Amino acid sequence: MDIFSYFQKKGIDTVDRSFYRMIALWESWYKGKVRNFTFYRIYSGKGTYSRKKRKSLGMAKKLSEDIADLLLNERVQITLSDEATGNFVEEILQQNHFLVLGNDYQERKAYSGTVAYIPYLYDATATDDGHIIPGTGKIGIDYVSAANIFPISWSNGKITECAFTFYKTVARKKYVQVQFHRLEETETGMQYVIENNVLECQQGSQEGKELAEEEWKRLSPFRYLSARIETGSPDPQYVIDRLNIVNNADEDESNPMGIAIYANAIDVLKKLDIEYDSYTNEFDLGRKRIFVAPEMVKNADGTPAFDPEDTVFYQLPDNYDKDKEGLIKEINMDLRTEQHSKAINDDLNYLSLKCGFGTERYKFDCSGVKTATEVISENSDMYRMIKKHEVILEDVLKELVKIIIRLGIVLGNQLNLETEVTIDFDDSIIEDKEAERQSDRQDVSMGAMQLWEYRAKYYGESEEQAKAAVQQPAEVIE
Repeated sequence: MDIFSYFQKKGIDTVDRSFYRMIALWESWYKGKVRNFTFYRIYSGKGTYSRKKRKSLGMAKKLSEDIADLLLNERVQITLSDEATGNFVEEILQQNHFLVLGNDYQERKAYSGTVAYIPYLYDATATDDGHIIPGTGKIGIDYVSAANIFPISWSNGKITECAFTFYKTVARKKYVQVQFHRLEETETGMQYVIENNVLECQQGSQEGKELAEEEWKRLSPFRYLSARIETGSPDPQYVIDRLNIVNNADEDESNPMGIAIYANAIDVLKKLDIEYDSYTNEFDLGRKRIFVAPEMVKNADGTPAFDPEDTVFYQLPDNYDKDKEGLIKEINMDLRTEQHSKAINDDLNYLSLKCGFGTERYKFDCSGVKTATEVISENSDMYRMIKKHEVILEDVLKELVKIIIRLGIVLGNQLNLETEVTIDFDDSIIEDKEAERQSDRQDVSMGAMQLWEYRAKYYGESEEQAKAAVQQPAEVIE
């Protein structure tokens, strides 16, 4: 099935399909399965070719892992000024495994450029007039990768209307749920409306077979899926998260989708894998060999003199000139290890620089690729790169929290939608946190820093919570 044919049939314009081929290319590097590169053929000189799998350093995967760990890890704190609202949001994020899947999708964002988070309601009971009965319903979060995100309208890089696809298999038949988020004008003003369609992927059909609502409700994954949902809000019920890198992979400069962190370093990835493959071949082809005259292969009683499974020995032909070369000749190939190591390290530095990590981030030695762990300075390339990506991620997390609060209110919870949301990112790689904490303790002791400021900074408390904790009398222990 071709989803673009379905969009064309419905009269829907989105980003050109050629861009999604670029996403597939970036993903192939991440998975280490690149068409016309990972597997290659070698001419043997006899009119035949041998197929080989190129050895890979897997640097696309490594880059994606590293930027994901730097942006969203267990040290990132989301703090809300309203304690009850904060506890509610924290519980929803835990129920949806956001700490794990959030980092997972930061990695997916790194190799594809874009991901999305879509909070939604489920298991809710509604009255006849469409209002949800308090105490029923839960909040879930759908996580979507770039290949399943299709912007419909956008302005200044912000996607205002979007379609998402979710693939399911039921009884060996493949289905795709197409979810549209559109703005519509109603009597009370503009609001987002969510529309769902389910298509059956049929062989020979480009756009698939669109099912009626009563048909898809007989399928378990779509049993509780509604064809139309009016959110009642002018704010979208999805969040688009992308890397803060200008998209130069598409001729359309207005394309709102992001690009992979290594999108402009594909040539370096290729060169690194060619060098590493050559490095491994150097040991494979350069192993020690001992050439043996035919009469030395067998003992006097006819039994083999050498283990036939030992590849180090090679029997010479019968017309071998043993008087000139001797009965046994040892060959030791010279290995170009230093040249290979230097070439790989040079390109690791170039790759690291191209992807924003600066130089000396990665080093290749006898045990493989190592990552630098030293604390970086605030004027380094890596520091500026992290802070640049945090600009978008901070807004994404705040927007996600607001949607969760809004849905929580729909479920009847007493929550504060105007609560202040603070995102504290992990700066432990940028500065020595223990040294900074000790310095702040000294500032508190000499009165240069308030105790509530210290609590707010290191205990993840809001300003009000920290001040209240400081004002409480200390508990007396007898």
